Amino acid sequence: MKYSLYFRIWHWLHALVILGLLATVFLRKTFLSWRTNSEILLNKLADIDIEITATQAKVLAKAVRAGMWEWHIILGYALVILIAFRIYLMFKDTSNKKSFFALDLHKKAVYLSYFFIYGTLIFMSISGFIIYFYQGLGLLKTTAHDIKEIHELVFQVIMYFVPIHIIGVIIAEHRGEKGLISSMIHGKEL
Repeated sequence: MKYSLYFRIWHWLHALVILGLLATVFLRKTFLSWRTNSEILLNKLADIDIEITATQAKVLAKAVRAGMWEWHIILGYALVILIAFRIYLMFKDTSNKKSFFALDLHKKAVYLSYFFIYGTLIFMSISGFIIYFYQGLGLLKTTAHDIKEIHELVFQVIMYFVPIHIIGVIIAEHRGEKGLISSMIHGKEL
């Protein structure tokens, strides 16, 4: 398969954005967790005879991770732009593609899985905007929280898709689709 320059640029930018989003979630849930870090702040400050409340420790812990979380929001905007560009490419891309009906069953399943993941990413983009702009949309904080819970649950789909995609591409490269990875880099069929 020969991929157009626009598709290749989109693919690699999209990969970087998705990995960046995954990294910010990973950091938020691990090293920059406000629960863990507020406990660390309470204990370490107590060791040097500075007493703060749990609420103050929570505020400080959230402030520590705020800059990183801004990147999640910026990357969310980038994801929306890339999704819009991908929709454009669906109609205007010049990549050399086979018709869906000419594909074997396995490739049809792969093709449909991409539609599923694009739908998931569209949902994540919309729900992310709703969570971020809930006040401007006139939603209650509890409604935004409920949407956030679903957003975080659906995130699991992306978290599993990324390694499956990478493994699938490596397997395809070593089986019947030699040059698949390099064609996504330089665009030429081998």
